[in-house]
This record gives sequence, C-alpha cells and structure tokens, in this order.
Amino acid sequence: MVDLSQLVRKLYTLTIIKHGEKLLLGFKKRGFGQNKINGFGGKVESGESIANAAVREVDEESGLDVSRTIRKVGLLEFSFEGENTLMEVHVFLADGFAGQPRESEEMRPEWHPISSLPYDRMWADDRLWYPLLLAGACFRGHFHFKGHDTVLEHTLREVPVQEISAPEPLCLPTDNLTQQS
Repeated sequence: MVDLSQLVRKLYTLTIIKHGEKLLLGFKKRGFGQNKINGFGGKVESGESIANAAVREVDEESGLDVSRTIRKVGLLEFSFEGENTLMEVHVFLADGFAGQPRESEEMRPEWHPISSLPYDRMWADDRLWYPLLLAGACFRGHFHFKGHDTVLEHTLREVPVQEISAPEPLCLPTDNLTQQS
C-alpha cells in the first residue's frame, strides 16, 4: 500500500441524491472525471465546513438544495500512482431536495434506476462501495489508482456512523425549503 503520510491531503465532498428507486447522478462535462457519471461534489473551500461544501457543490452543479436532507455516510481516500495528492472525500446521501435538477457548465444531471446503475461509465471504485451506500451502511475506504480507470489496491469496510461523523454541524437550515417526495 502507498505511504499516505507522504501525500498532500485535500478535502472534497461527494453527494448522492436518492429518490425512491432512482439516483440522480451527473455526467461530468469538464475537469477532473470528465465523461464519467458521478455524484455531485468538489473541493471544500477555506473556512467552509465539509457539510456546507457538500450543499454548495450540489447547488452549483445541479441547482438543487439538499441542506435539510443530507447525511454523511462515508469517508473515502483516493491516491493515484505517481501523484503526490491524497483526496479525502466525505460522502453524503440526500434522500430529498428542493428545486428542479438543471444542467450546469460542469454537470448534466441524469436519473438512473438503482437496479441498473451505469457502472461502466462511472469510476472503477463505485461498483465496490455503492452497494454499501444503497444498503444503508456507513463505510470507510481507500482506493489507489493507476491512471483514472484502474484500481491497483483498495481497502473498504463498513463502520459505525461515529467513525465517519465530523464534530461540525451538518448544515444551517433555511426556512424556505420543502422536502421533495
């Protein structure tokens, strides 16, 4: 396994939106992960809480407000052969939202039935941890990639929620939101 202590750690979020038996994922139009289908997320800005970053990224990439419905479900780390960055990704699940999905410059939202997720168009690690997310489990893992398509090695385990929970408040709720059902 790669020596993680030698890598520069950067914080990211990833939010998966679930509605009934479907997931709202996005087709990545540009930047890191271009042409892949993924959840909504990105970098945590300086001075921003991780949960608020997750809410901001979903809003920027899909036009949806998930501030009342997200909960943290996972913590994943990603490293890449020959690169000095460790991506620490805080994974959230949103069971509801306010607004209507809209395409942004970066992502095109698409609904996918849970029974037939397009794993062949997603990151290689997704087929390993999505089943835990969909089963309602909390999880923690590390994936070491060669390029962006091959997982060289990984660890993944189900964990109690306390192991992934941050000591920060989840979000500052707003009064004008309604949960989508």
